[in-house]
Amino acid sequence: METKDRRSFIKDLGMLTAGAGLASLLPLEALSAFKKEPYLISLAQWSLHNTLFAKKLDNLDFPLKAKRDFGIHIVEYVSIFFDKKDKDPAYLKELKNRTDSEGIQNHLIMVDREGNLGDTDDKARLTAVENHYKWVDAAKFLGCKTIRVNAGGKGTAAEVKAAAIDGLGRLTEYGKKNRINVIVENHGGYSSDGKWLTDVIKGVNSSYCGTLPDFGNFALGNGKEYDRYLGVEEMMPFAKGVSAKTMKFNADGEESDIDYSRMFRIIKAAKWNGIVGIEYSGAGETEDEGIRKTKALLEKVFKQG
Repeated sequence: METKDRRSFIKDLGMLTAGAGLASLLPLEALSAFKKEPYLISLAQWSLHNTLFAKKLDNLDFPLKAKRDFGIHIVEYVSIFFDKKDKDPAYLKELKNRTDSEGIQNHLIMVDREGNLGDTDDKARLTAVENHYKWVDAAKFLGCKTIRVNAGGKGTAAEVKAAAIDGLGRLTEYGKKNRINVIVENHGGYSSDGKWLTDVIKGVNSSYCGTLPDFGNFALGNGKEYDRYLGVEEMMPFAKGVSAKTMKFNADGEESDIDYSRMFRIIKAAKWNGIVGIEYSGAGETEDEGIRKTKALLEKVFKQG
């Protein structure tokens, strides 16, 4: 497929490709077009969090920066940068108009600070579930197919697991009604234990509930780390996206602490294809340079096959 035609094809896919592995969503004729390119690259907004917090970039301008500065046409938002305008129809319409007019695909919204879906207090957990409804609604309006949530909570692993299955299950039901996926990232604590998290997803038992494996978030607490390669391997069967975390690079442009070639061998072995999000979170480069280096690293690894 010629580059121009391929870009038009990707644009026309619209919502269809967002939020899940391509293999689970695309017809056979579409899959054949991606036979040599099984992964698409998106830009996670957190990669520019310092710029956004400093008010040097506005949420509304983020998608166009992704396209113009980095050549990336798929974007992932972070809820806190909506500045509490997630229920403002005019604001959401403006954002959607900007992305539609530029052929930019809204992929997912990462939702934080809305309560713990694994809270062992029933009332607090229900409040957290309901707090997330507006993000399902916003995602649907923007043409996303997915929201990323957290499965945190206080208590024993078993107690929080049971609570997370309940809270996540309730939210997933709402997501299902709106055709929006609800996915959980390994984000510290119990959720960074691949076995624990996949047990939660199995407990919810819905095609609308899955994982977002992040290459870097495997801190269990108290100085303990879960094996990142094992964790990604465990989460891949449920993955509806992948978060390619980078923190620092060596002289060869490789991530210093994460073996990207090994990660993508794991992903390939899982027979997964879909959208891989750049999430630069380091301090050794400017955010723009970190994004560019991560993109170059991904393109290099993709070519390895």
